[in-house]
Amino acid sequence: MNQPVSALAPTALWNHFSSLNAIPRPSKKEERAVAFIKAFGESLNLPTVVDAIGNVIIKKPATAGMEDRTPLILQSHLDMVHQKNSDTIFDFSSEGINMFVDGDWVKAKGTTLGADNGIGVAAIMTILASQDIPHPALEALFTVDEETGMSGALALKAGALEGRILLNLDTEEDDELTIGCAGGIDVTATGSYDSIGSSGNSAFRISLKGLTGGHSGVDIHKGRANANKLMNRILLKLADETGAALASLDGGSLRNAIPRESTATVCIAPEKEVPFQALITQFQQILKNEYHFTDPALEISIEKVDLPATVLDPAFQFKFLRAVYSCPNGIYRMSPDIPGLVQSSNNIAKIQVNQGTYSIQCLTRSSVNSEKDDLARAIAAAFELAGASLAYTGAYPGWEPKPSAPIVKLMSELYQELYQSPAKVNAIHAGLECGILGSHYPTMQMISFGPNIYGAHSPDEKVQISSVQKFWAYLQEILKQVPVMN
Repeated sequence: MNQPVSALAPTALWNHFSSLNAIPRPSKKEERAVAFIKAFGESLNLPTVVDAIGNVIIKKPATAGMEDRTPLILQSHLDMVHQKNSDTIFDFSSEGINMFVDGDWVKAKGTTLGADNGIGVAAIMTILASQDIPHPALEALFTVDEETGMSGALALKAGALEGRILLNLDTEEDDELTIGCAGGIDVTATGSYDSIGSSGNSAFRISLKGLTGGHSGVDIHKGRANANKLMNRILLKLADETGAALASLDGGSLRNAIPRESTATVCIAPEKEVPFQALITQFQQILKNEYHFTDPALEISIEKVDLPATVLDPAFQFKFLRAVYSCPNGIYRMSPDIPGLVQSSNNIAKIQVNQGTYSIQCLTRSSVNSEKDDLARAIAAAFELAGASLAYTGAYPGWEPKPSAPIVKLMSELYQELYQSPAKVNAIHAGLECGILGSHYPTMQMISFGPNIYGAHSPDEKVQISSVQKFWAYLQEILKQVPVMN
Protein backbone atom coordinates (compact mmCIF):
# COMPACT_ATOMS: atom_id res chain seq x y z
CA MET A 1 0.00 0.00 0.00
CA ASN A 2 1.23 3.50 -0.81
CA GLN A 3 2.65 5.29 2.22
CA PRO A 4 0.63 8.38 3.17
CA VAL A 5 2.49 11.69 3.00
CA SER A 6 1.56 12.49 6.59
CA ALA A 7 3.52 9.42 7.77
CA LEU A 8 6.83 10.62 6.34
CA ALA A 9 9.64 11.89 8.56
CA PRO A 10 9.79 14.46 10.02
CA THR A 11 6.17 13.70 10.76
CA ALA A 12 5.25 17.08 12.24
CA LEU A 13 6.43 18.93 9.14
CA TRP A 14 4.71 16.57 6.70
CA ASN A 15 1.50 16.67 8.74
CA HIS A 16 1.46 20.46 8.55
CA PHE A 17 2.14 20.28 4.81
CA SER A 18 -0.71 17.82 4.35
CA SER A 19 -3.10 20.03 6.33
CA LEU A 20 -2.09 23.08 4.30
CA ASN A 21 -2.48 21.20 1.01
CA ALA A 22 -6.03 20.26 1.91
CA ILE A 23 -6.90 23.97 1.58
CA PRO A 24 -7.40 25.60 -1.85
CA ARG A 25 -5.01 28.56 -1.95
CA PRO A 26 -4.57 30.11 -5.39
CA SER A 27 -2.88 33.48 -5.63
CA LYS A 28 -5.23 36.35 -4.77
CA LYS A 29 -7.70 33.88 -3.24
CA GLU A 30 -5.83 32.75 -0.14
CA GLU A 31 -8.57 33.67 2.34
CA ARG A 32 -8.95 30.09 3.60
CA ALA A 33 -5.20 29.66 3.98
CA VAL A 34 -4.93 32.97 5.84
CA ALA A 35 -7.71 31.90 8.22
CA PHE A 36 -6.00 28.53 8.67
CA ILE A 37 -2.65 30.10 9.66
CA LYS A 38 -4.31 32.70 11.87
CA ALA A 39 -6.20 29.98 13.74
CA PHE A 40 -2.98 27.98 14.02
CA GLY A 41 -1.10 30.84 15.66
CA GLU A 42 -3.97 31.58 18.03
CA SER A 43 -4.24 27.90 18.99
CA LEU A 44 -0.63 28.13 20.21
CA ASN A 45 -1.45 31.28 22.24
CA LEU A 46 1.13 33.20 20.23
CA PRO A 47 0.63 36.86 19.23
CA THR A 48 -0.94 36.65 15.77
CA VAL A 49 -1.95 39.49 13.46
CA VAL A 50 -3.34 39.66 9.94
CA ASP A 51 -2.63 42.88 8.07
CA ALA A 52 -4.95 44.65 5.64
CA ILE A 53 -3.88 42.62 2.60
CA GLY A 54 -3.81 39.22 4.35
CA ASN A 55 -0.19 38.72 5.43
CA VAL A 56 -0.01 36.83 8.74
CA ILE A 57 2.64 37.58 11.37
CA ILE A 58 3.09 35.24 14.34
CA LYS A 59 5.61 35.99 17.07
CA LYS A 60 7.27 33.48 19.38
CA PRO A 61 9.61 34.35 22.26
CA ALA A 62 13.13 32.96 22.39
CA THR A 63 13.64 29.64 24.12
CA ALA A 64 15.42 29.65 27.48
CA GLY A 65 19.05 30.67 27.13
CA MET A 66 18.57 32.20 23.64
CA GLU A 67 17.14 35.56 24.71
CA ASP A 68 20.34 37.43 23.80
CA ARG A 69 20.49 36.12 20.23
CA THR A 70 19.67 38.25 17.20
CA PRO A 71 15.89 38.23 16.51
CA LEU A 72 15.03 36.20 13.43
CA ILE A 73 12.28 36.32 10.79
CA LEU A 74 11.17 33.11 9.06
CA GLN A 75 9.28 33.87 5.84
CA SER A 76 7.31 31.89 3.25
CA HIS A 77 4.31 32.60 1.03
CA LEU A 78 0.87 31.00 1.42
CA ASP A 79 -0.30 30.95 -2.19
CA MET A 80 0.52 28.30 -4.78
CA VAL A 81 0.42 28.04 -8.55
CA HIS A 82 -2.71 26.24 -9.74
CA GLN A 83 -1.98 24.36 -12.93
CA LYS A 84 -3.14 20.97 -14.19
CA ASN A 85 -2.83 18.74 -17.21
CA SER A 86 -5.59 19.25 -19.77
CA ASP A 87 -6.87 15.71 -19.23
CA THR A 88 -6.94 16.01 -15.42
CA ILE A 89 -10.36 16.55 -13.88
CA PHE A 90 -9.78 18.69 -10.80
CA ASP A 91 -11.43 21.70 -9.19
CA PHE A 92 -8.79 23.90 -7.55
CA SER A 93 -11.49 26.04 -5.94
CA SER A 94 -12.86 23.23 -3.80
CA GLU A 95 -10.44 20.27 -3.74
CA GLY A 96 -7.28 19.65 -1.77
CA ILE A 97 -4.20 18.48 -3.65
CA ASN A 98 -4.09 14.71 -4.30
CA MET A 99 -0.60 13.75 -3.16
CA PHE A 100 1.24 10.46 -3.33
CA VAL A 101 4.68 9.05 -2.49
CA ASP A 102 6.82 7.77 -5.35
CA GLY A 103 10.11 6.45 -4.00
CA ASP A 104 12.03 9.42 -2.62
CA TRP A 105 9.55 11.93 -4.00
CA VAL A 106 6.17 13.41 -3.15
CA LYS A 107 4.10 14.24 -6.23
CA ALA A 108 0.55 15.27 -7.12
CA LYS A 109 -1.90 13.53 -9.44
CA GLY A 110 -1.97 15.67 -12.58
CA THR A 111 -1.66 19.05 -10.82
CA THR A 112 0.90 21.27 -9.23
CA LEU A 113 1.92 20.00 -5.79
CA GLY A 114 2.24 23.22 -3.80
CA ALA A 115 5.62 22.31 -2.31
CA ASP A 116 6.47 25.78 -3.62
CA ASN A 117 6.15 27.27 -0.99
CA GLY A 118 4.13 24.89 1.18
CA ILE A 119 7.18 23.06 2.51
CA GLY A 120 8.56 26.36 3.79
CA VAL A 121 5.22 27.20 5.42
CA ALA A 122 5.08 23.75 7.03
CA ALA A 123 8.64 24.07 8.37
CA ILE A 124 7.80 27.39 10.00
CA MET A 125 4.61 25.95 11.49
CA THR A 126 6.61 23.05 12.93
CA ILE A 127 9.03 25.43 14.64
CA LEU A 128 6.22 27.58 16.01
CA ALA A 129 4.49 24.53 17.48
CA SER A 130 7.66 22.89 18.84
CA GLN A 131 8.52 22.59 22.51
CA ASP A 132 12.07 21.33 22.10
CA ILE A 133 13.73 23.23 19.22
CA PRO A 134 16.09 25.97 20.50
CA HIS A 135 15.69 29.29 18.73
CA PRO A 136 16.04 33.07 19.22
CA ALA A 137 13.03 35.37 19.29
CA LEU A 138 11.07 34.62 16.13
CA GLU A 139 8.68 36.38 13.81
CA ALA A 140 6.96 34.14 11.28
CA LEU A 141 5.86 36.07 8.20
CA PHE A 142 3.39 34.34 5.88
CA THR A 143 2.80 36.48 2.80
CA VAL A 144 0.06 36.31 0.18
CA ASP A 145 0.04 36.59 -3.61
CA GLU A 146 3.73 35.89 -4.17
CA GLU A 147 3.13 34.03 -7.41
CA THR A 148 1.11 36.66 -9.30
CA GLY A 149 2.55 39.99 -8.28
CA MET A 150 4.05 39.80 -4.77
CA SER A 151 1.38 42.20 -3.60
CA GLY A 152 1.59 40.83 -0.06
CA ALA A 153 5.25 41.77 0.28
CA LEU A 154 4.66 45.08 -1.49
CA ALA A 155 1.89 46.02 0.94
CA LEU A 156 3.80 45.05 4.10
CA LYS A 157 4.09 48.13 6.28
CA ALA A 158 7.52 49.36 7.29
CA GLY A 159 7.91 48.75 11.02
CA ALA A 160 5.68 45.67 11.05
CA LEU A 161 8.73 43.49 11.72
CA GLU A 162 11.43 43.81 14.37
CA GLY A 163 13.78 40.99 13.40
CA ARG A 164 17.21 41.79 12.00
CA ILE A 165 17.85 38.63 9.96
CA LEU A 166 15.34 37.14 7.51
CA LEU A 167 15.42 33.53 6.36
CA ASN A 168 13.31 33.11 3.22
CA LEU A 169 12.45 29.41 2.80
CA ASP A 170 11.63 29.56 -0.92
CA THR A 171 14.67 28.22 -2.80
CA GLU A 172 14.41 24.92 -4.68
CA GLU A 173 17.92 23.39 -4.63
CA ASP A 174 19.13 22.11 -1.26
CA ASP A 175 22.80 22.89 -1.88
CA GLU A 176 22.16 26.54 -2.77
CA LEU A 177 22.13 29.67 -0.64
CA THR A 178 20.45 32.42 -2.60
CA ILE A 179 21.52 35.99 -1.86
CA GLY A 180 20.06 37.91 -4.81
CA CYS A 181 17.25 37.80 -7.36
CA ALA A 182 15.87 39.43 -10.47
CA GLY A 183 13.17 42.05 -10.57
CA GLY A 184 10.24 41.78 -12.93
CA ILE A 185 7.44 43.56 -14.75
CA ASP A 186 4.31 42.38 -16.55
CA VAL A 187 3.96 43.62 -20.13
CA THR A 188 0.47 43.11 -21.57
CA ALA A 189 -0.61 43.90 -25.12
CA THR A 190 -4.34 44.10 -25.84
CA GLY A 191 -6.56 45.21 -28.67
CA SER A 192 -9.45 44.47 -30.96
CA TYR A 193 -9.54 43.35 -34.58
CA ASP A 194 -11.85 43.22 -37.57
CA SER A 195 -13.26 39.86 -38.64
CA ILE A 196 -14.45 38.45 -41.94
CA GLY A 197 -16.78 35.57 -42.74
CA SER A 198 -15.45 32.02 -43.03
CA SER A 199 -18.08 30.42 -45.27
CA GLY A 200 -16.90 27.94 -47.87
CA ASN A 201 -13.92 26.80 -45.80
CA SER A 202 -13.02 23.81 -43.64
CA ALA A 203 -12.10 24.25 -39.97
CA PHE A 204 -9.47 22.44 -37.93
CA ARG A 205 -8.39 22.61 -34.32
CA ILE A 206 -4.62 22.41 -33.85
CA SER A 207 -3.48 21.24 -30.41
CA LEU A 208 0.10 21.55 -29.21
CA LYS A 209 0.69 19.83 -25.89
CA GLY A 210 3.05 17.68 -23.84
CA LEU A 211 5.68 20.37 -23.40
CA THR A 212 7.78 20.34 -20.25
CA GLY A 213 7.04 23.90 -19.13
CA GLY A 214 8.37 24.99 -15.77
CA HIS A 215 9.20 28.17 -13.89
CA SER A 216 9.68 31.09 -16.25
CA GLY A 217 12.61 32.36 -14.17
CA VAL A 218 14.62 29.49 -12.75
CA ASP A 219 14.01 27.22 -15.78
CA ILE A 220 14.31 29.82 -18.54
CA HIS A 221 17.95 28.91 -19.28
CA LYS A 222 17.11 25.25 -19.94
CA GLY A 223 15.97 25.84 -23.51
CA ARG A 224 12.51 24.40 -23.04
CA ALA A 225 9.89 25.02 -25.71
CA ASN A 226 7.37 27.82 -25.29
CA ALA A 227 4.00 26.64 -26.61
CA ASN A 228 2.97 30.14 -27.65
CA LYS A 229 6.07 30.71 -29.76
CA LEU A 230 5.85 27.28 -31.38
CA MET A 231 2.16 27.63 -32.19
CA ASN A 232 2.77 31.04 -33.72
CA ARG A 233 5.56 29.54 -35.82
CA ILE A 234 3.15 26.87 -37.07
CA LEU A 235 0.37 29.38 -37.78
CA LEU A 236 2.60 31.72 -39.75
CA LYS A 237 3.88 28.87 -41.92
CA LEU A 238 0.33 27.60 -42.51
CA ALA A 239 -0.87 31.10 -43.39
CA ASP A 240 1.96 31.67 -45.85
CA GLU A 241 1.72 28.29 -47.58
CA THR A 242 -1.96 27.29 -47.35
CA GLY A 243 -3.75 30.57 -46.70
CA ALA A 244 -4.92 29.35 -43.28
CA ALA A 245 -7.01 31.96 -41.46
CA LEU A 246 -6.99 32.11 -37.68
CA ALA A 247 -10.35 32.00 -35.93
CA SER A 248 -9.24 31.65 -32.29
CA LEU A 249 -6.13 31.01 -30.22
CA ASP A 250 -5.60 30.06 -26.58
CA GLY A 251 -2.14 29.31 -25.22
CA GLY A 252 -0.54 29.26 -21.79
CA SER A 253 -2.17 29.84 -18.43
CA LEU A 254 0.07 31.62 -15.93
CA ARG A 255 2.39 34.61 -16.25
CA ASN A 256 5.24 32.90 -14.38
CA ALA A 257 5.05 29.50 -16.06
CA ILE A 258 6.59 28.54 -19.39
CA PRO A 259 3.47 27.67 -21.42
CA ARG A 260 3.02 23.96 -22.01
CA GLU A 261 -0.05 23.89 -24.26
CA SER A 262 -1.69 25.92 -27.00
CA THR A 263 -4.82 25.41 -29.09
CA ALA A 264 -5.77 27.21 -32.30
CA THR A 265 -8.75 26.97 -34.64
CA VAL A 266 -8.01 27.76 -38.28
CA CYS A 267 -10.01 27.77 -41.49
CA ILE A 268 -8.70 26.72 -44.90
CA ALA A 269 -10.06 26.19 -48.37
CA PRO A 270 -11.09 22.54 -48.88
CA GLU A 271 -8.52 22.08 -51.64
CA LYS A 272 -5.75 23.00 -49.18
CA GLU A 273 -6.54 20.21 -46.69
CA VAL A 274 -3.88 17.84 -48.04
CA PRO A 275 -0.97 20.32 -47.94
CA PHE A 276 -2.29 21.57 -44.56
CA GLN A 277 -2.09 18.08 -43.06
CA ALA A 278 1.31 17.52 -44.67
CA LEU A 279 2.67 20.69 -43.03
CA ILE A 280 1.37 19.61 -39.63
CA THR A 281 3.11 16.23 -40.05
CA GLN A 282 6.28 18.03 -41.10
CA PHE A 283 6.17 20.33 -38.06
CA GLN A 284 5.64 17.36 -35.76
CA GLN A 285 8.90 15.88 -37.03
CA ILE A 286 10.81 19.17 -37.03
CA LEU A 287 9.82 20.22 -33.52
CA LYS A 288 10.28 16.77 -32.04
CA ASN A 289 13.79 16.83 -33.46
CA GLU A 290 14.57 20.33 -32.20
CA TYR A 291 13.19 19.66 -28.71
CA HIS A 292 13.85 15.94 -28.30
CA PHE A 293 15.95 16.55 -25.19
CA THR A 294 14.01 19.29 -23.39
CA ASP A 295 10.45 18.38 -24.45
CA PRO A 296 10.37 14.68 -25.40
CA ALA A 297 6.57 14.42 -25.01
CA LEU A 298 5.82 17.26 -27.44
CA GLU A 299 2.81 16.41 -29.59
CA ILE A 300 0.86 18.18 -32.33
CA SER A 301 -2.61 16.94 -33.27
CA ILE A 302 -5.41 18.19 -35.51
CA GLU A 303 -9.11 17.48 -35.69
CA LYS A 304 -11.84 18.72 -37.95
CA VAL A 305 -14.36 20.95 -36.13
CA ASP A 306 -17.47 22.93 -36.86
CA LEU A 307 -16.86 26.00 -38.97
CA PRO A 308 -16.66 29.19 -36.88
CA ALA A 309 -18.60 32.17 -38.13
CA THR A 310 -15.60 34.47 -38.59
CA VAL A 311 -11.81 34.61 -38.84
CA LEU A 312 -9.27 37.41 -38.40
CA ASP A 313 -9.11 40.03 -41.12
CA PRO A 314 -6.11 39.04 -43.30
CA ALA A 315 -4.33 42.38 -42.85
CA PHE A 316 -4.52 42.15 -39.08
CA GLN A 317 -3.53 38.47 -39.04
CA PHE A 318 -0.43 39.38 -41.08
CA LYS A 319 0.64 41.95 -38.47
CA PHE A 320 -0.37 39.92 -35.41
CA LEU A 321 1.50 36.72 -36.29
CA ARG A 322 4.64 38.67 -37.19
CA ALA A 323 4.48 40.71 -34.00
CA VAL A 324 4.43 37.54 -31.89
CA TYR A 325 7.16 36.06 -34.09
CA SER A 326 9.42 39.06 -33.49
CA CYS A 327 8.75 39.37 -29.75
CA PRO A 328 11.78 38.38 -27.65
CA ASN A 329 11.29 35.17 -25.68
CA GLY A 330 13.68 33.28 -23.42
CA ILE A 331 17.14 34.52 -22.50
CA TYR A 332 17.80 38.11 -23.54
CA ARG A 333 21.21 38.57 -21.89
CA MET A 334 23.47 36.57 -19.60
CA SER A 335 25.15 38.29 -16.66
CA PRO A 336 28.64 39.54 -17.44
CA ASP A 337 29.46 39.55 -13.72
CA ILE A 338 28.14 36.23 -12.37
CA PRO A 339 29.01 33.18 -14.52
CA GLY A 340 25.98 31.14 -15.57
CA LEU A 341 23.38 33.64 -14.31
CA VAL A 342 20.66 34.83 -16.66
CA GLN A 343 20.55 38.60 -16.35
CA SER A 344 17.45 39.37 -18.44
CA SER A 345 14.68 37.30 -20.03
CA ASN A 346 11.11 37.35 -21.24
CA ASN A 347 8.35 34.75 -21.12
CA ILE A 348 5.45 35.05 -23.57
CA ALA A 349 3.17 33.52 -21.00
CA LYS A 350 -0.34 33.69 -22.35
CA ILE A 351 -2.02 34.49 -25.68
CA GLN A 352 -5.75 34.67 -26.26
CA VAL A 353 -7.49 35.60 -29.51
CA ASN A 354 -11.25 35.25 -29.77
CA GLN A 355 -14.43 37.12 -30.72
CA GLY A 356 -12.77 40.31 -31.85
CA THR A 357 -10.28 40.86 -29.03
CA TYR A 358 -6.78 39.68 -28.24
CA SER A 359 -4.35 39.69 -25.32
CA ILE A 360 -0.66 38.79 -25.02
CA GLN A 361 0.80 38.59 -21.51
CA CYS A 362 4.55 38.62 -20.91
CA LEU A 363 6.63 38.49 -17.75
CA THR A 364 9.94 40.30 -18.20
CA ARG A 365 12.74 39.76 -15.70
CA SER A 366 16.14 41.32 -15.07
CA SER A 367 18.54 41.86 -12.21
CA VAL A 368 19.38 45.24 -13.79
CA ASN A 369 16.42 47.61 -13.61
CA SER A 370 17.46 49.72 -16.60
CA GLU A 371 17.82 46.61 -18.77
CA LYS A 372 14.44 45.32 -17.57
CA ASP A 373 12.85 48.55 -18.73
CA ASP A 374 14.68 48.41 -22.07
CA LEU A 375 13.52 44.83 -22.73
CA ALA A 376 9.95 45.76 -21.81
CA ARG A 377 10.07 48.55 -24.39
CA ALA A 378 11.42 46.17 -27.04
CA ILE A 379 8.47 43.84 -26.40
CA ALA A 380 6.04 46.74 -26.49
CA ALA A 381 7.47 47.98 -29.79
CA ALA A 382 6.73 44.66 -31.49
CA PHE A 383 3.07 44.82 -30.54
CA GLU A 384 2.66 48.57 -31.02
CA LEU A 385 3.49 48.00 -34.69
CA ALA A 386 0.42 45.73 -34.81
CA GLY A 387 -1.73 48.45 -33.22
CA ALA A 388 -1.89 47.05 -29.69
CA SER A 389 -2.32 49.00 -26.47
CA LEU A 390 0.38 48.29 -23.88
CA ALA A 391 0.21 48.14 -20.11
CA TYR A 392 3.09 47.79 -17.67
CA THR A 393 2.02 46.40 -14.28
CA GLY A 394 3.23 44.45 -11.28
CA ALA A 395 6.76 45.83 -11.28
CA TYR A 396 8.92 44.67 -8.40
CA PRO A 397 12.58 45.32 -7.54
CA GLY A 398 15.48 42.93 -7.64
CA TRP A 399 17.57 41.94 -4.62
CA GLU A 400 21.19 43.08 -4.72
CA PRO A 401 23.58 40.33 -3.57
CA LYS A 402 25.60 41.05 -0.42
CA PRO A 403 28.00 38.09 -0.19
CA SER A 404 29.90 39.58 2.76
CA ALA A 405 26.84 39.67 5.05
CA PRO A 406 27.46 37.83 8.34
CA ILE A 407 24.47 35.50 7.85
CA VAL A 408 25.92 34.37 4.51
CA LYS A 409 29.26 33.57 6.15
CA LEU A 410 27.57 31.75 9.05
CA MET A 411 25.34 29.60 6.88
CA SER A 412 28.11 28.82 4.38
CA GLU A 413 30.43 27.63 7.13
CA LEU A 414 27.67 25.64 8.80
CA TYR A 415 26.76 23.91 5.53
CA GLN A 416 30.41 22.97 4.96
CA GLU A 417 30.65 21.60 8.49
CA LEU A 418 27.46 19.54 8.23
CA TYR A 419 27.84 18.18 4.70
CA GLN A 420 31.59 18.31 4.02
CA SER A 421 31.07 20.23 0.79
CA PRO A 422 30.60 23.91 0.01
CA ALA A 423 27.17 25.40 -0.55
CA LYS A 424 26.59 27.22 -3.82
CA VAL A 425 26.16 30.88 -2.93
CA ASN A 426 24.39 32.51 -5.83
CA ALA A 427 21.71 34.79 -7.19
CA ILE A 428 18.57 33.53 -8.93
CA HIS A 429 16.81 34.63 -12.10
CA ALA A 430 13.41 34.71 -10.50
CA GLY A 431 11.46 37.01 -8.27
CA LEU A 432 11.84 36.49 -4.56
CA GLU A 433 10.08 38.56 -1.98
CA CYS A 434 13.46 39.46 -0.48
CA GLY A 435 13.88 42.18 -3.09
CA ILE A 436 10.70 43.88 -1.94
CA LEU A 437 11.23 43.19 1.76
CA GLY A 438 14.73 44.60 1.45
CA SER A 439 13.28 47.85 0.12
CA HIS A 440 11.16 48.07 3.30
CA TYR A 441 14.04 47.06 5.59
CA PRO A 442 17.31 48.09 3.88
CA THR A 443 19.57 47.11 6.80
CA MET A 444 18.10 43.64 7.25
CA GLN A 445 20.29 40.66 6.40
CA MET A 446 18.50 38.18 4.15
CA ILE A 447 19.15 34.76 2.67
CA SER A 448 16.99 32.16 0.94
CA PHE A 449 17.24 28.36 0.96
CA GLY A 450 15.06 25.26 0.79
CA PRO A 451 14.80 21.60 -0.26
CA ASN A 452 14.94 20.11 -3.75
CA ILE A 453 11.71 20.94 -5.59
CA TYR A 454 11.65 20.12 -9.28
CA GLY A 455 9.10 21.14 -11.92
CA ALA A 456 7.64 23.99 -9.86
CA HIS A 457 4.69 25.78 -11.53
CA SER A 458 3.87 22.68 -13.58
CA PRO A 459 1.95 19.43 -12.97
CA ASP A 460 5.34 17.70 -12.87
CA GLU A 461 6.19 19.44 -9.58
CA LYS A 462 7.73 17.13 -7.00
CA VAL A 463 9.65 17.48 -3.75
CA GLN A 464 12.40 15.13 -2.59
CA ILE A 465 11.74 13.49 0.77
CA SER A 466 15.39 13.00 1.74
CA SER A 467 16.10 16.61 0.76
CA VAL A 468 13.31 17.87 3.03
CA GLN A 469 14.95 15.94 5.85
CA LYS A 470 18.30 17.55 5.02
CA PHE A 471 16.71 21.01 4.84
CA TRP A 472 14.93 20.48 8.15
CA ALA A 473 18.13 19.42 9.95
CA TYR A 474 20.02 22.38 8.50
CA LEU A 475 17.29 24.85 9.50
CA GLN A 476 17.28 23.64 13.09
CA GLU A 477 21.05 23.95 13.28
CA ILE A 478 20.90 27.51 11.93
CA LEU A 479 18.43 28.45 14.68
CA LYS A 480 20.91 27.21 17.27
CA GLN A 481 23.82 29.15 15.74
CA VAL A 482 22.21 32.58 15.35
CA PRO A 483 24.76 35.01 16.86
CA VAL A 484 24.38 37.15 19.96
CA MET A 485 22.99 40.60 19.25
CA ASN A 486 25.52 43.40 18.86
